[in-house]
Amino acid sequence: MIDDKTPQRPDGLAGDEPHFASNSEPTVETTVMPAMHTETRTVVKTKSRKLPIFLASLLGLAVGSVLVIALVMSGAFRITGTNVESAVSGATQTIEIDPEDTTLSEAVAAKALPSVVSITAQGETEDSGGIGSGVILDTDGNILTNYHVIEGASALVVRTDSGDSYEAEVVGTDESSDLAVIRLQDAEDADLTPIDLADSDDLTVGEWVMAIGSPFGNEQSVSTGIVSALYRSTALQSTSGTSIYANMIQTDAAINPGNSGGALVNDEGKLIGINSVIESYSGSSSGVGFAIPVNYAINIADQIIAGETPVHPYLGASLMSVNAYNARQNNLAVDSGAYVAEVTADGPAATAGIEAGDIVTAVDGEPISSADGLIIALREHEVGDKVTLTLMRGKDEKEIEVELGSDEALQAEQQDASDGNGSSGGMTEEEFLRYLEQYMGGRGGF
Repeated sequence: MIDDKTPQRPDGLAGDEPHFASNSEPTVETTVMPAMHTETRTVVKTKSRKLPIFLASLLGLAVGSVLVIALVMSGAFRITGTNVESAVSGATQTIEIDPEDTTLSEAVAAKALPSVVSITAQGETEDSGGIGSGVILDTDGNILTNYHVIEGASALVVRTDSGDSYEAEVVGTDESSDLAVIRLQDAEDADLTPIDLADSDDLTVGEWVMAIGSPFGNEQSVSTGIVSALYRSTALQSTSGTSIYANMIQTDAAINPGNSGGALVNDEGKLIGINSVIESYSGSSSGVGFAIPVNYAINIADQIIAGETPVHPYLGASLMSVNAYNARQNNLAVDSGAYVAEVTADGPAATAGIEAGDIVTAVDGEPISSADGLIIALREHEVGDKVTLTLMRGKDEKEIEVELGSDEALQAEQQDASDGNGSSGGMTEEEFLRYLEQYMGGRGGF
């Protein structure tokens, strides 16, 4: 019912309703009688009439039906059992309708969750330790995670998707890559689902991804997003030294403390990366997270499982960063780059003809602004790769090709020195920093 107080136009004329003159003005009749004046005013009332509205609606439905039939006959729409297809200006859009279909995130979570575990690292005291994540590599109980998840742990407890918990032991670590492999004890009694692997070299920006882990200890949590960028690299200091993250996958899927070591999977539920780093001012997700590409991570894990020492490309020079201040103080030709402070005898740099005092400014044509930049750029390659270094020698620019070596001998030397000092674990912070300086360079100035 339409409110009578709402102004409406009259629907039409009825028997006892007022009559409008041709000029649409209401008619006023006046009768004059002795000693009495009577004035009659016309009052126009409005009301809703349902019959005309019903007829108009019926007419509209009929016209609409005729229009749809005409579009179908002309080919603009095609209607099948499960699809509605439209063609506008030559473009075709297909909308698949399947009420029994599960969503992408549900299907991916169902596949990948059984392959991701929660890791509790227990420290020497009750207040120490933390919770991280890991991915199951095989039915032998090998699990890949971040080194910083298990660093300093005196005991490790792993909880699987089924809710069962197992003790685990460290198989091996690669501190400079922030990767580690642990193994479940009594793995033969566990019902393990190894994760499927993708090829991280095939990733594209904008690709759909899901992060799986235990953020803030909330086990088996998932978040979705996209690949925001590729080939992000950085070097971060930790309690044991410096971890070098090369060619990282950037994603906006929520990654928080506790996600470290967990899985980043694609829309097929296959592993594309190990969630490792977030960029945040608060310590929580800000939509900028990073994962170690699976190809690199699995290469390191395979070496660890095989009982080998993970190796990295080796230059054989100690480096320092060049900046505007020390460039002016030392009268250098450039104000950025990696200064070669020392060259290791018979190392790749010395063999290629690099000398102390050279300043590396580019690798394969890509500019280098610091010692860290050179370390990261070289870590993006494999042992045995040949790279072209652009460098300044005095005022002269040169290009020198270097075949990268392996740091296996250096790591063994550092390990022997550590064992000789009575250490039962890895290198101390001082030893690790010294290793980095001998490996490819330090982080200091002149």
